[in-house]
Amino acid sequence: MINKKFLDDLKKDYQANESERRQIISASNGILFEAKKTIFSLQRQDFKTAEAKITEMEKALANLEKRFGAERLKKEGAYKAAAEEYLEGKTFYLIIKKKEIKSSTGLNLDYESYLGGICDLIGELVRYATNQAAKGKFTEVAKIKKAAEDIMAQLIDFDMTGYLRTKYDQARGHLRKLEQMAYEIKMRIGK
Repeated sequence: MINKKFLDDLKKDYQANESERRQIISASNGILFEAKKTIFSLQRQDFKTAEAKITEMEKALANLEKRFGAERLKKEGAYKAAAEEYLEGKTFYLIIKKKEIKSSTGLNLDYESYLGGICDLIGELVRYATNQAAKGKFTEVAKIKKAAEDIMAQLIDFDMTGYLRTKYDQARGHLRKLEQMAYEIKMRIGK
């Protein structure tokens, strides 16, 4: 026989957790959507919009931490995806603005979010370099390639496994695209 009070307590805990989960997923989806719009704005060099969206996301992430606590948030895949996408957008912004990539002040984000976001950043750099090449800004392409090479040179020391290894391998593939682009530019303009 099972104790009814025990089951009632389990049900209350379960329902409270599910309520939190739904709230976290909803807010995380909003952050994820804003991160994608941030990256899109950066690709178009609309820095004013991107800066506003980064600020909005940081407030939303801080609000989630305040409401649910960092440890609770890390249990939700939607939150992890949102944090990673935020970091991809933020690091992309920092690279374009030639600022240092460092920890986001006031947010308690884990190493997986940072490493995933930084690996994904390399793919955005390929898109950005392609756009710059289309505009004839070949020196900018070289700078982007150098930034990506510097990042990848640091990431190689992590010896990532699992999910992060997949992200790292994708970033390596994106770096090869940048190398190919730089080679083709050099062959065409002879510099």
